[in-house]
Amino acid sequence: MSSYRQILYHLVIRTKYGRPTINPLHARELYGYIYGYIKNKNCFLYRINGVENHLHILSDLHPSIALADYIRDMKASSSYWMKGTGKFPDFIGWCAGYAAFTCSWKDKDRIVAYIRRQQEHHRKVSFEAELRRCLREQGVVVDERFFP
Repeated sequence: MSSYRQILYHLVIRTKYGRPTINPLHARELYGYIYGYIKNKNCFLYRINGVENHLHILSDLHPSIALADYIRDMKASSSYWMKGTGKFPDFIGWCAGYAAFTCSWKDKDRIVAYIRRQQEHHRKVSFEAELRRCLREQGVVVDERFFP
């Protein structure tokens, strides 16, 4: 019998200190780079989008990869690439932490739509308010020490 899996994660990664260092003029190139990373890990990218200080990613996770390794290597690789291109001159790195939420297949389209609307969403809601809401919805206790 074959092995079956469906492991979806909604990932949120923030720039170091939450600074607006993702240049919107080159964000699509960054998304393409991260897409390549995800594909090379035998995972599937459903959607990536973000604003100047953070990214949202919905991807599946191959069962041979640990989530912490997946995110650590994604951040390290994309950070190296961003610094090397010269297109993100203010970028100094990603913050140490991340948010990762498991998702059901039936919620995939709703999450894809949410990620697609990030620019519109953040005209009204700050990253901090958004993350607090996401954490509470997922039953995670919010540690205010990590919020400015």
